[in-house]
Amino acid sequence: MTTSTHNRSKWLDVELRLDSGVYNKHEVVMVRGQGATVWDDQGRAYIDCVAGYGVANIGHSHPDVVRAVQEQAGKLMVMPQTLPNDKRAEFLGELVGVLPVGLERVFLCNSGTEAMEAAKKFAITATGRQRFVSMRRGFSGRSLGALALTWEPKYREPFGDAVDNKNVDFVTYGNVEELRAAVTDQTAAVILEPVQGEGGVHPATPEFIRAAREITREKGALLILDEIQTGFCRTGKMFASEHYGVTPDGMTLAKAMAGGVPIGAFAMTAEVADRMPKGGHGTTFGGNPLSMAAGVAAIRAMKNEGMAEQAREKGTYLMERLRAIRSPRIKEVRGLGLMIGVELHEPSAPYITALEHEEGVLTLAATPMVVRFLPPITITREQIDAVVAAFERVLAAGPDREPEAMVREDKQTE
Repeated sequence: MTTSTHNRSKWLDVELRLDSGVYNKHEVVMVRGQGATVWDDQGRAYIDCVAGYGVANIGHSHPDVVRAVQEQAGKLMVMPQTLPNDKRAEFLGELVGVLPVGLERVFLCNSGTEAMEAAKKFAITATGRQRFVSMRRGFSGRSLGALALTWEPKYREPFGDAVDNKNVDFVTYGNVEELRAAVTDQTAAVILEPVQGEGGVHPATPEFIRAAREITREKGALLILDEIQTGFCRTGKMFASEHYGVTPDGMTLAKAMAGGVPIGAFAMTAEVADRMPKGGHGTTFGGNPLSMAAGVAAIRAMKNEGMAEQAREKGTYLMERLRAIRSPRIKEVRGLGLMIGVELHEPSAPYITALEHEEGVLTLAATPMVVRFLPPITITREQIDAVVAAFERVLAAGPDREPEAMVREDKQTE
């Protein structure tokens, strides 16, 4: 089902005409959100299982975040990090208070990709080394530096040798022996996601995460966990690393940290932080008071409303309901907390499209064969039931849809 020309939103026409063209646009214009529901400019409601690619963990327009942003906007919105700020200090205290013990220093920035760029630089200065070990199927971002750590060749190939990954060794996610062979006395850091999101929603085994911690310690390399998507209650813990009982030397953070306001951070040990020379890295907007106020409100809401426990309980329920669907199209349901992927025996795009157009349910892809569910943690059981029933219906109907209505594969855009 596509939007006909005569009733298509003027805002869609403007965006399609003036945008850069790098995004595969859906033919809807979203104008409002509350909790796990969003509305388009025609007044149609959708259950949102995209959540801004895992940003709206505490729900769209959480009232505490809205209030904090409104109040801070009337006081002070920008202040460089060379000039200390009360709200920044308050946020740092809140963040370090929920981080794994030992991660007590933070570089503030604006996105997950920026956090990954910072992680690389801090790893180099902390170890005096320049080689990295990353994961096959891993996704680290789209800037030239982060792309070097991203496995999927199609992200890197358009930019040729400008993506310099000659100092990156890729190993099979979960293969301890490959990891052990790849980490040497020239390795600055091993970088991995506790749950691979873009790569198909694959949780790591405890054995692999613990082996990564042991091997990096033996070789004098850092272990950096990419918690950009898994952090802030998404997997049923404040951070996915808590499922494994492992504390890394650094963590990249972003997405849900400020309830929808752009933010990023690299959290690290004091030892790692202290080896970066003054002026060795920086950012203009990182740590701005507006995002700091949002972050304080978001983290407090996560704690006060038991978001980690909610994600654990609702994630278990959603996975149980998805696994109960009797469809030969489903190969596997997997995930952790409310980060869930359903791998099909066939391309997922027709079903993602049908869910949106026919059922009012927004989902996204994770590899061409996986439907990914990343709803706000505030999603209700009734909404979960509606999502599962809708998914069951589109699977039963099959993939034969109008070709022009196909949604091309969604990708993270950080």
